[in-house]
Amino acid sequence: MTEPSEQLCRRAVKARMDNRLDDARRDLIEAVALCREAGEAIDLAKALTSLGQIERDMHKSDSAIRNYEEAVDIYRTNADALRLAHSIRHLGDIYRNQGRTHLAEPCYREALEIYRREDGTLPLDLANAIRGFAILQHDAGATEEAKTLWEEARELYASVDVKEGVAESSRRLALLAGQP
Repeated sequence: MTEPSEQLCRRAVKARMDNRLDDARRDLIEAVALCREAGEAIDLAKALTSLGQIERDMHKSDSAIRNYEEAVDIYRTNADALRLAHSIRHLGDIYRNQGRTHLAEPCYREALEIYRREDGTLPLDLANAIRGFAILQHDAGATEEAKTLWEEARELYASVDVKEGVAESSRRLALLAGQP
């Protein structure tokens, strides 16, 4: 990444932490433009996913989708499996939140397939993908599959000491236990 685009991305991270989303978005739009100009595909994809996240934070789902889709295309072309899975999972989350389950489900299935086959997959990344898919399955009435997914997510969250993930998984499992 060029120094100017890297600085913009760092500023955007700080702005997001400070809840200055408009500033973060502005910096990331500029970073995306610089990466396009420099022809740096992977850096462009990184900037696009960061911009997509800011746009999600700002409830601009359609813009976020466009950025994540472009990043997915770049990662597919450049064979960056883990970043591809991460971007696809975020697309699934956006689609699920929009109620577009027919688009969310294949995203989760692909992300999980990638995460499960890649040696470098972090447990938290896998847990987060499982979480989204478990919510989707529960909402679709696939109770048994949702239970299995939540149990796996809970184990993964526990393995990396993410208490919030363990607690959510346990709550959801308790809810599912009360369903036929």
